[in-house]
Amino acid sequence: MKFGKSICILNVGGTKYAFSKDVIKDFPLSRVSRLHKCASEKEVLEVCDDYDRERNEFFFDRHSEAFCFIMLYVKYGKLRFVPQMCELSFYNEMIYWGLESSHLEFCCQRRLDDRMSDSYINFSEEEAKLDEEMRGENLVTRVVTERDDSKWLERMRRTFDEPTSSVAAQILASVSVIFVIVSMVMLCASTLPDWKTAENNSVVEHRIIEAVCISWFTAECIVRFIVSRDKCEFVKRPLNIIDLLAITPYYISISMTMLTGENSQLQRAGVTLRVLRMMRIFWVIKLARHFLGLQTLGLTLRRCYREMVMLLLFICVPMAIFSALAQLLEHGLDLESPNEDYASIPAACWWVIISMTTVGYGDMYPITVPGRVLGGLCVVSGIVLLALPITFIY
Repeated sequence: MKFGKSICILNVGGTKYAFSKDVIKDFPLSRVSRLHKCASEKEVLEVCDDYDRERNEFFFDRHSEAFCFIMLYVKYGKLRFVPQMCELSFYNEMIYWGLESSHLEFCCQRRLDDRMSDSYINFSEEEAKLDEEMRGENLVTRVVTERDDSKWLERMRRTFDEPTSSVAAQILASVSVIFVIVSMVMLCASTLPDWKTAENNSVVEHRIIEAVCISWFTAECIVRFIVSRDKCEFVKRPLNIIDLLAITPYYISISMTMLTGENSQLQRAGVTLRVLRMMRIFWVIKLARHFLGLQTLGLTLRRCYREMVMLLLFICVPMAIFSALAQLLEHGLDLESPNEDYASIPAACWWVIISMTTVGYGDMYPITVPGRVLGGLCVVSGIVLLALPITFIY
């Protein structure tokens, strides 16, 4: 900027913000940073609505509270909707200042997507930006009817990702839950001795049921990938990773069977196949896609992982101390008749775990007086350490 004072004042809807020229130059909002490139008042008026040369004040006839939230994004890096303000109106303000929907927090992005889907409208960001560069008037929202294919993809996405969005989505979610339950029941029952005998007699039927379940999960995953907006974001989501981990072992098992055949070579790979088969237990986590309670639990654990680590630290430190003392009192000092259950610190650690958690299996216990005193302290300490930190950590 080659005119005016060194301090620039932005007046947005009556709220004033003062910045230096250097800050304006590298400002994260493109509309504000464009002021630095203006060489005349005419160019300035193409960016803002009015300009006061004496006070070096730039006037923007925009929503002041929305700009306040946008400034919070500039300061803290998190952008959320203004309460009690229409999502589309706030999105309009975002485009005006040079932001996109990707700058919103994930929860607000979903709100915006739902709002736009319900109204069947699209904001053309490129056209809106071009219109604002050519004119200093208020942004005119470009509303266009989505094409038939876009509507279809959006409806498919909502059907697969949002179980409560429609009757078809509820039916699809119910069918998916049924397949998950059937798969879990078969996986658990397959470990029973009687089931193994029956499986040998009707191996074809069992394989057909397993193949049908896997086919359903595979088709569901492929369709959700096709209709997703951002393929990279789809791959990064935890639930989609779990889907992949649950589906892949089946195809690996089939491939190994085809390569090795039903012979001794397959028996050598039996351990690997059993491990891959048990990985299907991850299917139970697929229920989180259809139940809000499980999603809330996952979100809570993700947000409180630091507190969880601190709680584990509170437990692990005294556990190590009690394990070393128990091994010393029960085995290390009594050379004549040492308690062999405490022959090592890892063995004593098992006793500490079941004592601090007040489980007490009774498979091992101290026999010396010092060891029993230590055991009492271990139990009391476990109660205190498990209950007390929670009150001030959370």
